[in-house]
Amino acid sequence: MSMPIEKPNCVLLANRHHGLNEGVCGLLEKVFASVFLVLDEPSLMEGASRIRPTMFVIDLSLAAGHLEGMVRSLRARAPEAKILLISVHDEPTVFAAATAAGADGLILKRAIATDLLSTVDEILAARHSASPTLPRPGAPGEFSR
Repeated sequence: MSMPIEKPNCVLLANRHHGLNEGVCGLLEKVFASVFLVLDEPSLMEGASRIRPTMFVIDLSLAAGHLEGMVRSLRARAPEAKILLISVHDEPTVFAAATAAGADGLILKRAIATDLLSTVDEILAARHSASPTLPRPGAPGEFSR
């Protein structure tokens, strides 16, 4: 008899681009028991405090130039939660800023359909292992630490 697979508690998706939300929510529902959607940073902070999700999936544009402060604030509200950023920008400076801010991963919006679930799995697996997941050299559109 096989044991039922338990889904991680919940994810808080913060993305103001409506066209992407339905597809991302559908993908995240395959991994998480609940998916909550917010459209702005104040709602993200309130949701972080109230829900205390397992993971945040956040559109980088919500940070509006203060990514480190946003990540620090999320970590204070939900210290165990993982943070995955999504972005349209693939410049090395964006990846460096996400890493410096303390995000657990970053995925490009154009790679969501193919890479979101594997990136989420990788980040969640790192939570349960002794060493963090390191960036995979040459992995298109993502990093995880």
